[in-house]
Amino acid sequence: MTTINELRKNVTRVIAPEDPDYDAARGVWNGMIDRRPAAVVQADDVADVIAAVNFARDTGLPLAVRGGGHSAPGFGTIDGGLVIDLSPMNSVQVDADARIARVGGGATLADLNDATHTHGLAAPGGIVSTTGVGGLTLGGGIGYLTRGFGLSIDNLRSADVVTADGQLRHASASENPDLFWALRGGSGNFGVVTTFEFDLHPVDQVVVGLFFYELEHAGDLLRLFRAWVTEADERCGGFPAFQVAPPLPFLPEERHGDTFCAAIVHWSGPVEAGEAAMRPFRDLAPRVGEMVSPMPYPWLNSAFDELFPRGVRSYWKGNYVTELTDEAIEVHLAHGPKAPNASSTMHLYPINGAASRVGATDTAFSYRHATFSTVIVSAWPDAADDAAHIAWVRDYAAALTPHSEAGGYVNFMSEDDQGRVTDTYGSNYARLREIKRTYDPGNLFGHNQNIAP
Repeated sequence: MTTINELRKNVTRVIAPEDPDYDAARGVWNGMIDRRPAAVVQADDVADVIAAVNFARDTGLPLAVRGGGHSAPGFGTIDGGLVIDLSPMNSVQVDADARIARVGGGATLADLNDATHTHGLAAPGGIVSTTGVGGLTLGGGIGYLTRGFGLSIDNLRSADVVTADGQLRHASASENPDLFWALRGGSGNFGVVTTFEFDLHPVDQVVVGLFFYELEHAGDLLRLFRAWVTEADERCGGFPAFQVAPPLPFLPEERHGDTFCAAIVHWSGPVEAGEAAMRPFRDLAPRVGEMVSPMPYPWLNSAFDELFPRGVRSYWKGNYVTELTDEAIEVHLAHGPKAPNASSTMHLYPINGAASRVGATDTAFSYRHATFSTVIVSAWPDAADDAAHIAWVRDYAAALTPHSEAGGYVNFMSEDDQGRVTDTYGSNYARLREIKRTYDPGNLFGHNQNIAP
């Protein structure tokens, strides 16, 4: 293909369908996604990104951008188009004295955690360590440290972005501030971020509490979280879940495979105060099993990795929740215990605390008044089970809709959620469209939860 041969002259590495490593290069995390791009550019540096963006724009090829490849709808690959794979650009440079990290656009949370933990520091963001820093951050960045330190975007100092015209722009509060505003929550709509610069925080050892209860206590657990989240020290984070028990050593072997309600809790303050922070969850009800121990923060941020391996088939839905009502709790009690396997769950992430002290219009992430972000996710290995797992997620999410906000976290949306984009950005949507028209009038970056120019 002549055009792809031209591309090969301008970038370090191009993988096309005739190349032996094409199938590996086109794959993303979600095993349900089987797309065949015309070419994959594995970008080594900014020059490769610029060349690839210019090539896609000038040839009219559809464009996909991949960081960690964790997008549930598989936005990191595309049929018949060009994929910019940023994974080679995964460096993390830490200035420990200034508490700043410069992070390549292809880095994962594991890359970031490994580099910062050496210095007893951490950047807020994420639950699964194989997640790409780029996609997570551009959607907002909900994670374990949100109550204490805000979203990932609340800790973003600046970003280097290749926009649709092939220009590298520095975006910060003082330089291209409109673009910086849009990047903080506007997902991948505005360009390819090649470098992120984050503020870091002194988080080293955290006290982790994993509590498993019989399902009869699920209502009590959800009501505890409803009250706890409004009053708990912000150094304490956690979420309730429904969980089919994996073979964890602190659970009785005969209960492996049974379904429980669970609390995943952590304390990021002084280790000696961690036991007291766990007390509400010990006092709630008898535990079938529990683990409470100081752990390195990267351990916590990778605790769910084995349940979501690369290539697993997966489907997600999510909603913001301002008030966890009694009626919503009844919905959870009806649907959560039906989780079909250990990789299928509901998590109710708190997004109050530090995240709520940022104004609704200060970044593109508009739901600063919400208390929780719900995610319902199912993951499974066998295509024959697609219908049943997808139905569990959809039925659960639909039942919660009357008890939730109109919008949801963009990183928890599936491909059939495009119609919710306007609600997700609320009053910020009009400004996002204006900025989109400025930096991407042709919608080159349209393979995402799209904000049309």
